[in-house]
Amino acid sequence: MRTDLAIEAYGLDNAAKSAAVKTRQAGQLTITSINITTDDLSRLLQKPKGEYITIEGLSLTDNFRDVREHIEETAKELSRLIPDEGLVMVAGLGNCAITPDALGPESTEHILATRHIKGELAKASGLDKLRAVSVISPGVLGQTGIETGEIISSLVKSTKPCAVIAIDALAARSLSRLGCTIQISNTGISPGSGVGNHRMRLDEESIGVPVIAVGIPTVVDAATLVYDLVSENDRASGLKLPENSDKMMVTPRETDIMIERAAKLTGMAINCALQKDYSFDTLAELVS
Repeated sequence: MRTDLAIEAYGLDNAAKSAAVKTRQAGQLTITSINITTDDLSRLLQKPKGEYITIEGLSLTDNFRDVREHIEETAKELSRLIPDEGLVMVAGLGNCAITPDALGPESTEHILATRHIKGELAKASGLDKLRAVSVISPGVLGQTGIETGEIISSLVKSTKPCAVIAIDALAARSLSRLGCTIQISNTGISPGSGVGNHRMRLDEESIGVPVIAVGIPTVVDAATLVYDLVSENDRASGLKLPENSDKMMVTPRETDIMIERAAKLTGMAINCALQKDYSFDTLAELVS
């Protein structure tokens, strides 16, 4: 039952009910916070200790007109995990040549890079209250020959941000969660985990600054999907999965639309979380 979502891992095991869980409604959205505080619970859920925030309720392949509430609520939850001051680096992880894995690189196109806007230039343009933000899309090992973690670690050492926000595509257990669930966590991330290709982990221990992960599930593992669709009798009798099914991923046919919209939503939510001195409308104009 492979899943990158803490809320799904939590729901799969009754023993996990000891986790600290809070749920609230915000309009049409359901926001759930799961705190994994013990080593036993971390092993049980196969997730690092920390806070996992799940925002559910908006399908990115349906009506995408009224998304302001979704963006603002995502920004509100994200801002709780980000230090109040200092440079923040945003890293869009993934492979832009593979659509279900392109969430990170596509999101960076909608994020304000402001580290270079300062001094007289900032005052003259009326942007002197912008927080310093750097943005990078490091590609993947197969494109660069360099581990994503190595690139980001080097940039952290040279630019000294107070935190890194890492955006990546995730894998879900259920098809119903694809494109309509956002997970935010303060536990870091393993690049490539959404497509089963785990690389060097990015977290505070490995790169020296807090890593806030933002992800949207875009794929379901084929073996997990098959197991989920068959009856309980078939599972009990010892379900035999097709050969190499564990190497296959399933994604919606509207993946290109889903990724495009998810990237816009994620990018704008990060802008709102980081640039608190500017209104939603002003930020939208700056991005457009």
